[in-house]
Amino acid sequence: MIKNFVFSIFFFSGIILISIIFLPSFFLPQKIVLFGGKLMGYWTGFCLKIFLSTKIVIKGENSIVKDKNFFIAASHQSMFETFYLQTIFNSPVFILKNELLLIPIFGWYLKKIGSISIKRNKVTKDNLSFFSDILNITQNSKRPLIIFPQGTRVLPNERPPFKKGVSRIYEELKIHCQPVAINSGFVWPKKGLKQSQKTITITILKPIPPGLAKDEFLKTLEIEIYRELDSLN
Repeated sequence: MIKNFVFSIFFFSGIILISIIFLPSFFLPQKIVLFGGKLMGYWTGFCLKIFLSTKIVIKGENSIVKDKNFFIAASHQSMFETFYLQTIFNSPVFILKNELLLIPIFGWYLKKIGSISIKRNKVTKDNLSFFSDILNITQNSKRPLIIFPQGTRVLPNERPPFKKGVSRIYEELKIHCQPVAINSGFVWPKKGLKQSQKTITITILKPIPPGLAKDEFLKTLEIEIYRELDSLN
């Protein structure tokens, strides 16, 4: 309980401080804000290691796609990956719920770094332009897209079917998909106390090349990520 309290005080204080320091960056080039995002990722890892004695292991870095456009499909169990993955990949562009953009200051940062939002289960003007937006980014930027195909944070042992939106992105973009499995929920669950003296493993799996049928891709992605998570349990 005490470790959780200390972690939360230092973690959120640091995130708020970084946010305040980088407020002027709203009027500066986007790369300044992206640097602030990386700082938040490193701060997240620092707080976990210092206050919860968490070991962070990264497997499969040699599997990261190089010299080609790709998008990341990652499992989602906690806040950890939304911060820390920015330290591994080149300032990824997040595909996220529209509600997150409405959060004061934090939502402003998400907009500034080019995050793409979508309103779930709704047909809106913004949603209709969604695929043209992500296509434009992949063609004009070296930053990879990142999506959480489970749709929301899940418990470590939950295995919900992946949302079909990820297969639509795969079909539309015709680029490699970089699967990533993360067991962060054992340390930082979406509900309840954080656990100390445990290991968070980030496994970067072999990329899935373009060209598969949507259903085949979705099944392959789901099997690969859940198989890795099962091995980490």
